[in-house]
Amino acid sequence: MIAQASVFIAILASLAAEAAPSGNKDVIIQLFEWNWDSIASECTNFIGPTGYGFVQVSPPQEAIQGDQWWTDYQPVSYNITSKRGNRDQFQNMVSTCATAGVSVIADTVLNHMTAGGGTGTDGNSYTQFDYAAVPYTSDNFHYCGTTNNAIEDWNNETQVWTCELENLADLATDTQYVQQIEANYVNDLLSLGVKGLRLDAAKDIDPANIAAIAGMFTSKPYITQEVIWGDGQPVTPQLYTGNGDVMEFRYTSALQSAFLGGGIDSLQDLDNQGWVAGTSANVFVADHDTERSGASLNYSSPSNAYVLAHIFSLAHPYGTPTVLSSFEITDFDQGAPDNGTGTCTASGGQDGWLCQHRWPAIAGMVGFRASAGSANLTDWSSPSSSQIAFGRGSNAFVAINNEDSDWSTTFQTSLAAGSYCEVTSGPPSSNGSCAGAAFTVGSDGTFTGTISSRAAIALHTGAMGTGNSTGSSDAEINFAETATTTYGENIFVVGSIAELGSWDPSNSIALSADDYPVWKATVSVPAGTSFEYKYIRKETNGTIEWESDPNRSDTAPSSGSQTLDDTWR
Repeated sequence: MIAQASVFIAILASLAAEAAPSGNKDVIIQLFEWNWDSIASECTNFIGPTGYGFVQVSPPQEAIQGDQWWTDYQPVSYNITSKRGNRDQFQNMVSTCATAGVSVIADTVLNHMTAGGGTGTDGNSYTQFDYAAVPYTSDNFHYCGTTNNAIEDWNNETQVWTCELENLADLATDTQYVQQIEANYVNDLLSLGVKGLRLDAAKDIDPANIAAIAGMFTSKPYITQEVIWGDGQPVTPQLYTGNGDVMEFRYTSALQSAFLGGGIDSLQDLDNQGWVAGTSANVFVADHDTERSGASLNYSSPSNAYVLAHIFSLAHPYGTPTVLSSFEITDFDQGAPDNGTGTCTASGGQDGWLCQHRWPAIAGMVGFRASAGSANLTDWSSPSSSQIAFGRGSNAFVAINNEDSDWSTTFQTSLAAGSYCEVTSGPPSSNGSCAGAAFTVGSDGTFTGTISSRAAIALHTGAMGTGNSTGSSDAEINFAETATTTYGENIFVVGSIAELGSWDPSNSIALSADDYPVWKATVSVPAGTSFEYKYIRKETNGTIEWESDPNRSDTAPSSGSQTLDDTWR
């Protein structure tokens, strides 16, 4: 059965899907839960100019109401009206992003409809198996015969493909009627300019059925499919590669293990791990599911592991990378702040948003990946299990130090002689001025440098210029907090690292009121270090008032300086 399905998939999907994004602008941002107007603005202001090629957006179809993030994944109809905006706003977003050189990938739910009943985000009523705005009847759903019609055995492919996931009404995607309705929805998205699809819960659909649906598409979108690998399970990611890319969760787990102490020297040859081939893999350090479940690194991971893993992911040639850009979470169900109105600073998030796609190290590596193109690994070296360096042909070179001590050495590269910007500090300016340090590569392809603990150096031919130094182990963080006080009160900053007092208010850093109401201080922090911090107000009677939760967070650049403009909360 599986062999026959694979042949069928190969025939149909070759006609209907892009194997991977084309060209050198292949980095995808998952702007999780951002609304359409915010995405349009961000495409113009940052995503396009920085060189990202794709933005993956939340499901645009009508879904159940609620503030929780998962409500977007319970469709009520195929009308393009969701919590993120209406059809006109969606089309404007797609067009605006296209003008900025960014293609839109729509998260797409084909496996199921809802559980329960109510009114959707476009005002349409529903109960399970009965949807006012879609011509489905009870005959258009699977009833697999298990208790509550649920998947009970993931080692039974029939159950995986025909039973319900989390009590969600499982569509009969093996019938031509359902396939045509779903193809009509996707064709509507394609008519609005959508260039790609992320197929949610693809593992729960027979891959032959996905191929049949894709065979009805009016154009060839990029497709990535959510297929979570399970040890010994018969439904494997490899079954789906004929339809397009597959999200490779084993890669995500491997990065989590490696950067939390398992040894990053094991990450050299990823095409021989038994995973899907790199040409069919969609890879990610974290997505919206794994960052909540603990199945990956996340923005709170220790020792700068999250940032270093992103530097690696954007530097290594295996797979097409997706960068999750999300928000601070305190519980599993929590949805986006401010009704999905994404807001960022120049180098990160604010108002609960993290804006990882703007973090200097991640944004700087987008240009690295474009310069590297399809070049293979070169000049691999690894003096310890936690230190690796490698090139991408003659256009790019990266060295990552996951040790607790500095790494000073002479690196051998295939780069041409010249002065290169170190881009984990951020992309260079248009006039060739580096965001941080510059390194000089000699005629023999070598350069000498010191990488601070838990930091990296990345150079590429698209970022040649002059820097503010030739490399340093510390970065300067300029804290600038707007806060009103009464006479005798003062503002301090305290945080999770020793340089910020290790959360001890008695060791906090005093801020100057010379530019009141903006309180300022400059603190030297080990380059590339991730940390949390808060401002505190010390009263005249000695009492201390802390800012409200959550903690603020930041990652120091690999060198140079960074300014954090904050307001008391």
